[in-house]
Amino acid sequence: MNTDRTLIVVPTYNERENVAALVALLLEVAPAADVMLIDDDSPDGTAAFALELFGANPRFSVMRRTGARGYGQSLVDGYHRALEGGYARLVQLDADFSHDPHIIPTLVNESLKADVVIGSRYCAGGRIMNWSVRRRLLSRFANLYVCWIAGLRTSDTTSGFRCYTRRALSRLLEGRVEAEGYAFLVEAVFRAEREGLSIVEVPITFTDRREGQSKMSCKVIFESVLMPLRLRFAPSKE
Repeated sequence: MNTDRTLIVVPTYNERENVAALVALLLEVAPAADVMLIDDDSPDGTAAFALELFGANPRFSVMRRTGARGYGQSLVDGYHRALEGGYARLVQLDADFSHDPHIIPTLVNESLKADVVIGSRYCAGGRIMNWSVRRRLLSRFANLYVCWIAGLRTSDTTSGFRCYTRRALSRLLEGRVEAEGYAFLVEAVFRAEREGLSIVEVPITFTDRREGQSKMSCKVIFESVLMPLRLRFAPSKE
């Protein structure tokens, strides 16, 4: 059992250019944590490349997913693995260095007082680097839209930089996950607030990806627009 350990999960798809530096840094800044890539059968060989570099390290592993790809389902699989492995908490972040791994100890420390800790661009002290004004406005509007439609109190509902306690993971996995893509982030916040889990936002500086290409698509954007409406107006299961 890993009763006081942290599992860091990183969903990957064609992130070969980033994983070497990222995994090395994660292992360094979080010495009490294990690191797992959740790879969606990347054509560029991300999983095999990472295993070649770090496979001998007992703190590193790769979950290879086949079949239907999806950011949300990748994270759900990671949540299950964390619970099965007896971890006390899970940290998730993107593979493209938009999330600074040096913030992980802060997220873990805050998780001692809260069920869900979100690395937030929009709480006091949070900021975004290397984005155009148009992209900043779109992102800010998206979060305001989500909060308004779904009735959420969290200021950054679309941040993928998070820490969940074991209790929070168990609660989130009690129901069926609806979202396949990045809309899962909004769905998770909605469920956490509805379940009465305590949520803390930690300010971060978000930086645009260092290498590779964005995974955003029309399908992902469409799902993200519809998800708040589905959450708000779905019939109660209670």
